[in-house]
Amino acid sequence: MLTSATQQLIDDTIMSRRSIRAFLPTPVAREDIRQILDVAARAPSGSNTQPWKVYVLTGASLHALSNAILAAHNSEGQGGHEQEYNYYPVKWITPYLERRRKVGWDLYALLGLGRENKLGMHAQHGRNYAFFDAPVGFIFTIDRVMEQGSWLDYGMFLQNIMIVARGRGLDTCPQAAFTQYHKVIAEQLQLPADEMLVCGMSLGYADHSKIENTLVTERANLADFVRFIE
Repeated sequence: MLTSATQQLIDDTIMSRRSIRAFLPTPVAREDIRQILDVAARAPSGSNTQPWKVYVLTGASLHALSNAILAAHNSEGQGGHEQEYNYYPVKWITPYLERRRKVGWDLYALLGLGRENKLGMHAQHGRNYAFFDAPVGFIFTIDRVMEQGSWLDYGMFLQNIMIVARGRGLDTCPQAAFTQYHKVIAEQLQLPADEMLVCGMSLGYADHSKIENTLVTERANLADFVRFIE
């Protein structure tokens, strides 16, 4: 039986999770990383298939991958770099388009980046590939034979990582931005051909002095997405 204090702690942990876009250089202990992944792996999955595969990058390997992706990101034309799967819809409709635009412009406004500042926005997007200076980067893959249900399972695993990290005073940023450079990542990490990139994630201690970390995204009211049927 969970006590009211425990329930509140769980609620607070979930509510405190945000996508952090600037991290301190403070190292994260290897044992903490292991514990986070070990607990997160209790996520449910269909028939206990556990479809997740995780590459943990720190130090030189983290910087090498970041440099390789940034070189591609900053190259003229960025030829040959396309996502293997559509994370976002091909055709945007209301209310999803408005929500996407709002969070983007809210972030850029905090950073003082206007719509005309294409170079500034490009550089800010490139911060993804430096894992926002976090000391730990995760790259997540899945076997290509797995289908849509396993991707649903994967989302629960990713959420667990972010919540378990918060319980240890750490922050994260899940990043679909890496999917565009799956070829670069596959080469750098020597991924098997039967593995597909899912996303990346930054892990570390938030730098609360950075204005981008003051962004708090809005959530829809229950009435917008819930129907009670009696």
